[in-house]
Amino acid sequence: MIDVIIAGCGPTGLMLASELRLHGVHAVVLEKDPAPTKVVRSLGLHARSIELLDQRGLLEPFLALGKQHPVGGFFAGITKPTPARLDSAHAYVLGIPQPVTVRLLTEHALAAGVEIRRGCELTGLSQDADGVTAELADGSRLRARYLVGCDGGRSTVRKLLGVGFPGEPSRVETLLGEMELTASPETLAAVMAEVRKTQFRFGAMPLGDGVFRVLVPAEGVTGDRSVPPTLDEFKRQLVAIGGTDFGVHSPRWLSRFGDATRLAERYRTGRVLLAGDAAHVHPPTGGQGLNLGLQDAFNLGWKLAAEVNGWAPAGLLDSYQAERRPVAADVLDNTRAQMQLLSPDPGAQAVRRLLAELMDFEEVNRHLIEKVIAIGIRYDFGDGPELLGRRLRDIELKQGRLYSLLHAGRGLLLDQTGRLSAAGWADRVDHVVDLSEELDAPAVLLRPDGHVAWAGEDQRDLLGHLSRWFGAAT
Repeated sequence: MIDVIIAGCGPTGLMLASELRLHGVHAVVLEKDPAPTKVVRSLGLHARSIELLDQRGLLEPFLALGKQHPVGGFFAGITKPTPARLDSAHAYVLGIPQPVTVRLLTEHALAAGVEIRRGCELTGLSQDADGVTAELADGSRLRARYLVGCDGGRSTVRKLLGVGFPGEPSRVETLLGEMELTASPETLAAVMAEVRKTQFRFGAMPLGDGVFRVLVPAEGVTGDRSVPPTLDEFKRQLVAIGGTDFGVHSPRWLSRFGDATRLAERYRTGRVLLAGDAAHVHPPTGGQGLNLGLQDAFNLGWKLAAEVNGWAPAGLLDSYQAERRPVAADVLDNTRAQMQLLSPDPGAQAVRRLLAELMDFEEVNRHLIEKVIAIGIRYDFGDGPELLGRRLRDIELKQGRLYSLLHAGRGLLLDQTGRLSAAGWADRVDHVVDLSEELDAPAVLLRPDGHVAWAGEDQRDLLGHLSRWFGAAT
């Protein structure tokens, strides 16, 4: 029997599979497409996702192939500087196309021992008290202890489970593609400067080698966005909105996306779970979609591994939904708000101008940017110090840095007192005695995802929190 089947070989599925392999869990990824897509849905990684890669020692190849950009201006495209004193050692956006991210995550997953089966479509599933049976398009079946649907907004897994997906359908649609154009740089700049006074879903960004990433509102909303637009559609809409088609030609790929906003009613049904776009869809404003999925996987991976390996305390796996669904709901709300601010309607533009004034206040600017880059998240772990429930940024220690201690995906007791012990959990939690001028707590207990599960110096209090998150002592 397979430990975990993952449906979907995108960033969420790959990250989840790799997290499971850290704990020796046998993970098989099923992907219906025979090859990775060349469509560039996402252009970069935000601070929290960069931190996740750093926590697992995966960041260097991403930095080598990406480009660092300032964080400011990501909320509805309102141009503001990067807020001061962002609480991250990675206070930048890493520009890196989604196909490159998928390639790097695939290479890591394969090196970790993940089994990836492409051209393998899941068409049915059933479950019982002992496991899940996955039915494939070729008539074969696979048996696993758990199954996770990371198969996108049109998730087959979610539909087979009958999980509701309430929200709003798309009201506007946008055409997106990579192509060449013949217009001069002067013409392009002049048209964009005029059109983008009121229409922000319009533009042509140079990618090098004469290729541009072109964005333009569609004429209406199609019934099936899986059918790509034609180059003629791009030309018509560019002329209708900008007065010229810029001489676009030789497309590399063409696609369309809408602003549908939906959230799964539940993330778990027995032994089947949902993650990434299978659990939530929203407009791409702020570039949060891929990042939200990676962060889902990072939250779920160690918890599901604990369940498979038999040491998970009661309720640990259910805490995945309890923690991540409210985060997704907040992302849905902030993208709804951003879409309103991108509307060319006079009322929406008036609100946009007012918000731009408010963002001149440093705290407002920081609050909105922290929503987008996901470093302001605090899970509800109950009453406790301000650190409790928050992820801890990478801090300098006397003997190195914090994130270098998290590569194995285990818990960490960072002890500045030298008087504490996690001896009964040595197979799940590393105990490091070290000092940091950046940590205002005698000691902290970090979960494998880097969130603070406890802070203090009382050994008896610590024992209760070790049991809560890491099960019974051995």
